[in-house]
Amino acid sequence: MAVNEAERRAMTRALSLATLGPRGVNPQVGAVLLSPDGTVLAEGWHHGAGTPHAEVDALSKLAPGAARGATAVVTLEPCNHTGRTGPCALALIDAGVARVVYALDDPGAVSGGGAERLRDAGVSVDAGEQADAAHAVISGWLTAQRLGRPHITVKWAQSLDGRAAAADGSSQWITGPSARADVHRRRAEADAIVVGTGTVLSDDPSLTARDGDALFADQPVPVVIGSRATPDDAAVRRHPRPPLFYDTRDLHAVVADLQARGIQSLFVEGGPTLASAFVSARLVDRVLAYIAPVLLGGDRLALTDIGVPSIGEARRLTVEEWLPLGSDLLAIASPSPDRPSADRPSPAGPREEGAA
Repeated sequence: MAVNEAERRAMTRALSLATLGPRGVNPQVGAVLLSPDGTVLAEGWHHGAGTPHAEVDALSKLAPGAARGATAVVTLEPCNHTGRTGPCALALIDAGVARVVYALDDPGAVSGGGAERLRDAGVSVDAGEQADAAHAVISGWLTAQRLGRPHITVKWAQSLDGRAAAADGSSQWITGPSARADVHRRRAEADAIVVGTGTVLSDDPSLTARDGDALFADQPVPVVIGSRATPDDAAVRRHPRPPLFYDTRDLHAVVADLQARGIQSLFVEGGPTLASAFVSARLVDRVLAYIAPVLLGGDRLALTDIGVPSIGEARRLTVEEWLPLGSDLLAIASPSPDRPSADRPSPAGPREEGAA
């Protein structure tokens, strides 16, 4: 059965509702219930760990029996497991829902399979509506399910000749105001922002996400990696959220701990040494390279050694977009799918922390 216009509109609305939920160990999910004639009956979203999932949140706003014959439009496949809450697939079946339209399959080995359960109960199911948009909303969570770690963006700003700073170490500002505003917007979309102690000691960054002179409502958790001590009066210690400090060079251990803390997306902005370490460790899902039309020369490269001894072992990227920002250019790229990978996939677990 083809998705109709009312269901498409409902999916657009469900995607908007999903973003109202908190980012973290659970996916952001939205749901809209439609009557057989396409009228919106109820809406819901997941409010956080231990609370009803989006479908059940929407059903709770209706009187018993009011959802019989309805269509549930959901951004993620209804779950099929019992954790802190029961299976959403069963809740929809018990409510008498006749049709389910969802955007993305649930990748969880435990929580997936809701669509099959619905079909077995005679419910019409259609998958894939606005899947790309739904993927964008929960890309961090999906990466965590696939790899057992957060989605990692590595960002740097560089001159046209690939330098991150002038010979004396000065780098403010290589790029212009439009590029810097874009960086802050992307910071606000991340769960955590990561720098090394070298950046903290040399630049004393606040690691906040700013909208002009004001702070965005959503602030990333500041993370500092390195063995050198962060001064008591460092700007990062005045961040709205308590900073996390890691005295280690083991990036896999760092990202594993951040994952355990509910961090689903990292924004790495720590200078050439840290950026190169993440790239070398193959801990990068997206690269943001802000390129300014200036020449600096010298040896202060945007990336240092990343473990590429010959051209045949170059880290190949796929450019997703070239984005002009004032006089600067942003290259948005991701590692090519056929690249060798040191990532160790882990079986996807339940959609909910402590659900088992």
